[in-house]
Amino acid sequence: LRTEERQRLARERREEREKQHAAKETQILEKERKAKLQYEKQLEERQRKLKEMKQKEEQRRAAVEEKRKQKIEEEKERYEAVMHRTLERNQRLETRQKRWSWGGSVTPDSESKTALLSTGSKRSTSTANLKQAEGAVSKRLSSSAALLNASDRARRSQLSPLDSSVISRLLAPTQASLARSKSAATLSAD
Repeated sequence: LRTEERQRLARERREEREKQHAAKETQILEKERKAKLQYEKQLEERQRKLKEMKQKEEQRRAAVEEKRKQKIEEEKERYEAVMHRTLERNQRLETRQKRWSWGGSVTPDSESKTALLSTGSKRSTSTANLKQAEGAVSKRLSSSAALLNASDRARRSQLSPLDSSVISRLLAPTQASLARSKSAATLSAD
């Protein structure tokens, strides 16, 4: 009986140990499963945050790029506006210079030409006066030039050829001075 009792007790102890061992194993497996789930959750969370950060960075870059493009477009428009204003100013200056130069026409557009033709008789008298004034101015200029030439010939004979050519160039009336005197004559005639 004692032997049987010992064997029974030994078998019960062994079964108890196996139960404990099995319980420990299940606990370990449960812990591993929970740890694995936790790790996967953390990994998913990290990936989600990384994705959000990437999206935010892409949005920020897109906004910066859009701002840069907009700034370039504004600068381009500003530059084109400046160029347009400069071209207009140059054209106005050119037309003004043509209007007041002797080479260009006094009336640049055809409407003013027709207006001149329609005023007819009024203008014809002022045109005759203008021609007379121009004739007087040109006579004065030619007589003054003749006087200058006569008095300067005596002096030039004493100078070297280089000096005499420089002085003759300086004394000759320029187109600008002739134009000024003509415009003064026309203003006085009006």
